[in-house]
Amino acid sequence: MNKNINHIFLFTLLFLGIFVSSQEKKKFSNIDGVLAKIVPDTKVDSWVLLHNKYGKNREVKVMGKKPDYLPQFTGFNFRPGEESFYYIASSKGGKTTYITDIRELKDFMGKIDNVEEAAIAAVLDGYLIDEQFVDVAANYYEDKTNYYLDLGKVTSKECPYQKTHYTLTVSKATGAISNVKDNGTYIEVYTKNCKNNPRLLKLEKKEEPKDDPKKQPVKTRR
Repeated sequence: MNKNINHIFLFTLLFLGIFVSSQEKKKFSNIDGVLAKIVPDTKVDSWVLLHNKYGKNREVKVMGKKPDYLPQFTGFNFRPGEESFYYIASSKGGKTTYITDIRELKDFMGKIDNVEEAAIAAVLDGYLIDEQFVDVAANYYEDKTNYYLDLGKVTSKECPYQKTHYTLTVSKATGAISNVKDNGTYIEVYTKNCKNNPRLLKLEKKEEPKDDPKKQPVKTRR
């Protein structure tokens, strides 16, 4: 009897350990690392992922024999506000094709093969892998059926500039987003030009003048 109880106890501890470890959040290293995990559905002989920043090209990843390619002047941007973009040069049968558009990237990537591709698909839908705020908007955990992505989104470019973070539930089987949880705003930036800047409103707010008792009209008795 005691042996059975001990076995049940050990099994429970093992199960809880597996469950806890599966719920542990992991951080996306950076956008380069995420894009480098692309597994193309399109059959190609080789491909290279490039990052262009301020006109300078950098090879992020080369798969197979590096194809001959020409620098491109447009691409897909994963860092809003930064003058940079990514593009892919792929080769098949000696012909080089360039992937510079979000739709082309989606077709190149095809079916969701891993959590990085799930994050890329979410970015293509308007979300953000926020490298500056990894703890709230660039991490994930997973179980047998789903990926759970914590990502950001620019929700206002007006005054104030805002970013909100969400938890997306993505099916491993279909790649579809089945649930989106709004976790609230994590960045709210007011500039000097913002008329609704709380600090400016506080400075502009004047105290109402108090009545001076010396200036009160004197009441006379009749």
